Amino acid sequence: MIEVRLFATFREGRQKIVCLEVDQFNTITKVLDYFQIPHEEVAICLVNGAHSKLDTSLKDGDVIALFPPVGGG
Repeated sequence: MIEVRLFATFREGRQKIVCLEVDQFNTITKVLDYFQIPHEEVAICLVNGAHSKLDTSLKDGDVIALFPPVGGG
């Protein structure tokens, strides 16, 4: 299993934390496709707390955190 944590607008209409089978979702791009999140909307992607690229391979026990661009003033 992998744990996916969604932040900010990625949580809208979704759960904050979702567990998925690593056999079906073995890359971050597959996770994004599952949640129907356009790849270009991901500003920060962390795997086990480390910055990662979207083509990063995942393994059992990984924790993925996905953040959209955040604006503010």
